[in-house]
Amino acid sequence: MRTILIIFGLLISIGIYAQTAPTPAAKDVDTEQEVDNPGMHQKLKQRFIDGRVPYMLPILITLILGLTISIERIIYLNRAHINSQKLLRQIEPDIVAGNIDAAMETCRNTRGPVATMLLQGLNRAPYGLDVMEKSILSAGNAQMSLLERGLTWVSLFISLAPIFGFFGTVVGIFMVFEEIEVAGDIAVSVVAGGMKVKLITTIGGLIVAIILQIFYNYIVSKIDNIVYDMEEGAIDFVDMMLKSGYYNDKKI
Repeated sequence: MRTILIIFGLLISIGIYAQTAPTPAAKDVDTEQEVDNPGMHQKLKQRFIDGRVPYMLPILITLILGLTISIERIIYLNRAHINSQKLLRQIEPDIVAGNIDAAMETCRNTRGPVATMLLQGLNRAPYGLDVMEKSILSAGNAQMSLLERGLTWVSLFISLAPIFGFFGTVVGIFMVFEEIEVAGDIAVSVVAGGMKVKLITTIGGLIVAIILQIFYNYIVSKIDNIVYDMEEGAIDFVDMMLKSGYYNDKKI
């Protein structure tokens, strides 16, 4: 699913890039209307062009890819988050009755890391309490890795977006001074206008970083909630196994 979303994001970025270069015919037809009443889309397009496409395109790609991964993570985490207490109440009668297979089947039919973790614990329950606890811990660590998958890329894009913006600005400033050197004259209006245009890349990079940072923090908070639910579910599950009397006749 992540691969599909990333491809979709790349197609969107290519489509946006194509829209920044309208055909001459379309430009001639809509020139008067766009000048008289430019919309938000037209303003953003013009800012994109003013910042120079070669420097703005990497920033746009980081935004598209970062949002694609973030949305995929949010969908995954929303599906992974379940009511662990409800699951424990469902398997408790089977555990009390000693029907571990039925409890395992319930966990198999339930999505999410909590169900997977409890399934591993039930699978190792006949081998003793210590083995069961270690199995739950190992399964929990593996599920945490799955929950955090892709976050390093979002963090990378948060760092790259401002860097791309600063790079475009530095190159633009260099070009402005090069033009001044060739002309042999400093016109304040020309320098100020050129500097304003070059700073667009920095502004774009910072905006992208802010947007992705908000998504990143939201995803991290979702992961923290799920991890807390996993820890609480594991503790309650071990207590349930002890109180059920499952280990009364077993060496623990």
